[in-house]
Amino acid sequence: MRSKQSGFTLVEIAIVLVIIGLLLGGVLKGQELINSAKVKNFAQDFKTVPLYIYGYQDKYKRLPGDDNGAVALFAPAATTNGNGLGSIDGVFNSVTVADESLRFWQHVRLANLAAGSTDFTDLTSAALPTNADGGRIGIQMTTPITDMTGSYFVCSMGIQGKFAKQLDTTLDDGNTAIGSLRVANIPQPWTVAVAAEPAPVDGTTYTVCISF
Repeated sequence: MRSKQSGFTLVEIAIVLVIIGLLLGGVLKGQELINSAKVKNFAQDFKTVPLYIYGYQDKYKRLPGDDNGAVALFAPAATTNGNGLGSIDGVFNSVTVADESLRFWQHVRLANLAAGSTDFTDLTSAALPTNADGGRIGIQMTTPITDMTGSYFVCSMGIQGKFAKQLDTTLDDGNTAIGSLRVANIPQPWTVAVAAEPAPVDGTTYTVCISF
């Protein structure tokens, strides 16, 4: 006796393919939303740091990080004073508490302008400011990327090229090599200004800096 074998009909296969397509579309859309949220977080970082400066100056008439009265103001939490010379010394990704660019974060946090650990006696990842991808973010007054102009420079590390390009379109002129926002492959530790990257590669990580 011959056994009867059954298989999938064309309708059943079509239904399965439609379901797979919908699932893939949902995954891709979800990833797109995640990427969009990440770019918004990066952009918000760049917009917020200047507000810390203005807010601190409004409250205390000094620059955060440079404040030479911070220890008395925030005692006993503040670790050290700035030199009070009217500038923020040090590099944006410093891990040296004596650098005003790192002390900047302790001062704005103690002033309740920014969230985060105020304990800078033992530097850990909890104290060091980071962006949405875990890269360091910071501020300095020395020009980080060739030909950039401005009073302050906010830099954020470890940002993928595709996000860097979106950031430039969102916050500047869409050209990563000119304007107030620029993208570069900055070596660590940073010492001197480097040339901007005109064509960031999507899967490569860069440092993005904006001047104000």
